[in-house]
Formats: sequence, C-alpha cells, structure tokens
Amino acid sequence: MAKHRLDPAPAALHGYFSRELAPALTIESGDVVLFQTLDSGWGAVEQEAGFSEPRDFTPRDLARDVAHALSGPVAINGARPGMTLEIRINRIRTGRWGWSAGPGAPAQLDPHLGLGPGPGGPPALLSVPRGDLAMFWELDPERAIGINRAGQRLKLRPFMGIMGMPLDQSGIQPTFPPGRCGGNLDCRELTEGAALFLPIAVHGGLFSTGDGHAVQGDGEVAGPALNCPMQVEMEFRLHPQLHLTLPRARQSDGWLTFGFGRSLDEAAAIASVEMVKLMGELYGFPPREALSLASLVVDLRITQIVNGVRGVHAVLRDDAIEHGTGAGTRFYS
Repeated sequence: MAKHRLDPAPAALHGYFSRELAPALTIESGDVVLFQTLDSGWGAVEQEAGFSEPRDFTPRDLARDVAHALSGPVAINGARPGMTLEIRINRIRTGRWGWSAGPGAPAQLDPHLGLGPGPGGPPALLSVPRGDLAMFWELDPERAIGINRAGQRLKLRPFMGIMGMPLDQSGIQPTFPPGRCGGNLDCRELTEGAALFLPIAVHGGLFSTGDGHAVQGDGEVAGPALNCPMQVEMEFRLHPQLHLTLPRARQSDGWLTFGFGRSLDEAAAIASVEMVKLMGELYGFPPREALSLASLVVDLRITQIVNGVRGVHAVLRDDAIEHGTGAGTRFYS
C-alpha cells in the first residue's frame, strides 16, 4: 500500500467529468490518497481571520472550469469497465472557513414560501457567492464546530458531496447531476468510516472528488450545504468480480443503495429495487421475500432535491434482520 497526496494545482483541478481528462495521479489498488480540495465555488484554501469577502483560488480556467471544483482525476491501474471501485473514507477534516446559502440566495422552495420564483437553473459560473447570497462561517475542525457571523453554532459532520467517475461518452459531463458512476451524490451518510462502491465505465476509472460539505441535512433543501475546503484521506480498492449498475455504500452498521430520477417517486423506486437486489445477495432472499421484508426494515431517505435529478437512498441496518449472511458478502470484505 502506497500513500499519495494531491494538492490544489491547475493540473489536478477541473470543473467537469470527462474520459478525456489526463490523470493527475495514477495509483494501484489498495493505495491511499490524501486530497486537499477547494470548496465547490473555487475559493482559496486559506482565508484571513474575520474575512468578509473570500479570496478566490487562482489560476482558474474560466472558459473550462465553470462548475464544482474537483480534485483529480485519479487513475487506478487495472481498472476496467464493468469492475467496481471501492472508496473507503478513512479520515476527513474541514478547512477553517465555509459558506452556505444566504437569505438573498434563490432557493427551490421559494415559491412555496411566497418568496419569488426560485432559481432558474444551475449558475453559469459557480463561485463563492458574495453579499446576502452567502452566509459565511468560521470552522473549527478540531472541535467540529461552525460559527456564522450571527453567532449561530452548528455541530459539523463533514462529507464529500461529489465522489465519482466519468461515463464512457465523449466530451464534457456536468458535475451537477448524480449518476450511475457517482458524482454529485450529496449523501450526508458518506462520512468518515463509510465506503462507497461505484461502477467503473472507463479504463482507469478516473475518480475525482470535491464539493466538501461541513454539514448538511437530508434533502439539502435550500440549495448549497455548508461548503468548505476539505482534507480527506481515501483508500481505493478494485473489485473485478463485483458488477454494479448503480452506487452502493457501506457504513459501520448498515448498507445504502441509491436511486436517481426526474421525480422523488422514480428515485425512491430505483433505490428500493437496488436494496431488494442487495438483500438477495446478502441473505439469499428471492425478490418477493426481500421486498416484503424491505417494507418492514428498510428506511427511505431523501438524499437531495436540488441537482436537477432527484436522489433517494435506502438504508438497511445490520441488526434489522437476524439471519446469517450469504455468499454475496465476499465481494465486500
């Protein structure tokens, strides 16, 4: 096992997914990478104490890097389409500053509150908002506390909003919607100690991460969560015999499956079907038996409603069913 470090630099930063991107780093299965990521809006990692206008990261290619700041891509030797990449989140710490949606930022729920029409779509250029569009936070990574200008305090629970790889298609692929190879999942459960399993679509995988969130509620209802620079250590493992069609995740005490769709109904159905498949692998249940038990022991949660594509994750705790595990668990050891 080798350890690598990837710091912000033009060759290791990009604002999109693409199979044409040259790897910033090439590793072996089992290696560990320490990423220092920017916030999603391309602010500088370090800010002055008491800042009122965040400094931007430079240099940045404004013709190309218009969306979330992503670190990578990381190629894994031997990664081939059809395999699965496991990403273990060994350690994660916030930077010392962050921003979230301010009172002047348009939000998807504005029409329901009588506050206006809401946003018209993704911003043309993603950057740290200024003025009342943003709420700025001082972060204490040692105590996991965030304090805003009004003195409001939050307990931090950091995770990476984006972890993903490109699809096998030419050209630029946007960072906003999640998909079958991951991307903008915005799942608050993928914090320290969790493992994410992603289908690989291109040779080398070309994994990137970014959009660090210091804290977020399920749904991310106002748009941006508490965005911040992040230092995250990830361990990468290839599973050649595990063939997935959508992301899955493992927590210390349970499993997650994901669904994405144009509506929450569609996303919920996909996440539930994926969980039924997983229950068959873990316990040997036929589909109808797994589905009947899922109604009793599986929780559906709204992952996010703000990225154009809606996200739902299904959760199955290890202690929900008293049953010996089946052969399917060998892929996850």
